Amino acid sequence: MGRLQGLATVITGAGSGIGAASALAFAREGAGVVVADRNVEAARQTVDRIETDGGQAEAVEVDVSDYRAVERMVKIAVDRFGKLDVLFNNAGVPQSFTPFEQSTDDLYNLIFDVNVRGVFYGCRAAIPHMKAHGGGVILNTASTAGIRPRPGLAVYNASKAAVINLTKTLAVELAPHRIRVVSLCPVATDTPMLPSFIGAGQDEAEGRKRFIATIPWGRLNRAEDLASAAVFLASSDAEMVTGTAFEVDGGRDV
Repeated sequence: MGRLQGLATVITGAGSGIGAASALAFAREGAGVVVADRNVEAARQTVDRIETDGGQAEAVEVDVSDYRAVERMVKIAVDRFGKLDVLFNNAGVPQSFTPFEQSTDDLYNLIFDVNVRGVFYGCRAAIPHMKAHGGGVILNTASTAGIRPRPGLAVYNASKAAVINLTKTLAVELAPHRIRVVSLCPVATDTPMLPSFIGAGQDEAEGRKRFIATIPWGRLNRAEDLASAAVFLASSDAEMVTGTAFEVDGGRDV
């Protein structure tokens, strides 16, 4: 029996990268998974992989910056599985290297709408169902950028710091309701978003080398590293872990 056997879960940004790897890992551990993504075709591909392995999953198209869409996503999970045990607010957008004074309103709005508003909306939609069911787990993808920021990413750094602080606030507020809230803080992860972090006009191979040089463990994260961490944090093995900025960073933040 898997560590997440019988749990009803929602994972956003699950059409690719960390979200897809996590959806597959959750399903292998026995969870039913709502695979949510703005790209519904990508979400369906993740569902196909889960169902091929014998798991239960459903694809949902969602724009996490639209509260009605997020409410619908949560309702689909509750209708399909009868409850909601785990919400993994993973959807996010990156920022390429931008000097602060060149940061535009459009850049700010895009990043905060997805990275912060999306987490806020997910929590707001899920919490009443978790309270009614007697508890749950909320995981929020933050970043080492919210702890040890790199220059040229001010808007992104601020968005992830906001996620970390929101997570800590909710962990204290929701503990009496047996709802744990944890932020995952990955270092640069080898996903389709990685080139965006490297910066315009820079050689990708050189950019990867530069990032790796800052990580004591000597490599970038893989999506599976975050999936394994998420499975642990969603499981009863992590019962005493709440409010933590859980660093999956190969020592980057030391």
